[in-house]
Amino acid sequence: MTRSSPDPAAGHVVVVGAGVVGLGAAAEAHRRGYRVTVVEQAASVVGASVQNFGHVCVTAQAGPAREYALVARERWLSLGSAAGFAVAATGTHVVARTSTELRLLEELAAERGTDEVRLLDAPLARAAAPVRPDRVTGGAHLPLDLQVDPRVAAPALAAWLESQGVTFQWRTAARAVGTGRVETTAGPLDADVVIVAAHHDLDRLLPDVAARAQLRRCRLHMLRVRPPGGRAFTGPVLTGWSMVRYAALAACPSAPLVADELAAADPAAAAWDVNLMLTPQRDGTLIVGDTHLRAVDAPVFQDEEGYAVLLRLVADLLGTTPGPDLDVVERWQGTYATAPGEFLVTEPEPGVHVATVTTGIGMTTGLGLAVHVLDQAGLTG
Repeated sequence: MTRSSPDPAAGHVVVVGAGVVGLGAAAEAHRRGYRVTVVEQAASVVGASVQNFGHVCVTAQAGPAREYALVARERWLSLGSAAGFAVAATGTHVVARTSTELRLLEELAAERGTDEVRLLDAPLARAAAPVRPDRVTGGAHLPLDLQVDPRVAAPALAAWLESQGVTFQWRTAARAVGTGRVETTAGPLDADVVIVAAHHDLDRLLPDVAARAQLRRCRLHMLRVRPPGGRAFTGPVLTGWSMVRYAALAACPSAPLVADELAAADPAAAAWDVNLMLTPQRDGTLIVGDTHLRAVDAPVFQDEEGYAVLLRLVADLLGTTPGPDLDVVERWQGTYATAPGEFLVTEPEPGVHVATVTTGIGMTTGLGLAVHVLDQAGLTG
């Protein structure tokens, strides 16, 4: 990724938050020749940017999310090469387990074409994704999708940016932001432009902005499991539960029928607002998820029923049973910002720009959103 040397005359950009959006803004501002400081209250990247699947889900997006995702895809590839973390261009396999789900994939393929959606008949779908074969009616391959290791990518990007001259103030909280200034626990910072990428903690820094946007937290049940029999997956796998969540798929005519079909077949999973998907990790394990519960604050106590539902669903998907054949390596609570729209982009004061992904597509769109906000702020380079 080519970059410009910081030009003192170009100005100082202060980024609040070292998640994917904040790191994307820092990388792009630095590339355009600005002096950049990142202020992060934690000691490292610990939030939603490491708690997720590592799935860059490009084709399933629509509207502005699709535009941001296409830009983000190129940024992930270039930044991965520069910062030395792996970005796998494996695409995603979507498994259809009913004729209605298969029809939905056919509708998406008719809209997007074979460059983005390659339909698979039942034998090809079974060969592509080693799931329970008797439940597979067909599928699709989405070749534009990428995968990164969520625990490696964002921290590696932060470390590389620091090595390139971006200043990081870790364990430093932003107390207030305003035109030309950021007040922090380590003292004030003068800034020509402030980018607030504080994710769900926006309500701690700019509560009025968060309240107007109806910002809340979405809490997730997530698991890492070891699949039976050493099965090898080449990339992420989505199911019908995923089809009814992502905008491009959810807009297809058959999406309501799929949603009704899923809810009728498994009311408990529907009640937990499940997205059944998995992403393979380098050690052969699978990240599996997830459930969704929205509230102003994310409760610290995690209901075991959510994990039981996920384990039952993934066991059925793989054709095994929960327990010794499906070893749970880790379980955790993911949290991300949620609001009625997909993005919160606003300028509450001149020169102060808020950039937050308000649904679970931050890894997919965050780097592209960062580019958009810098353009909107007039930071040319």
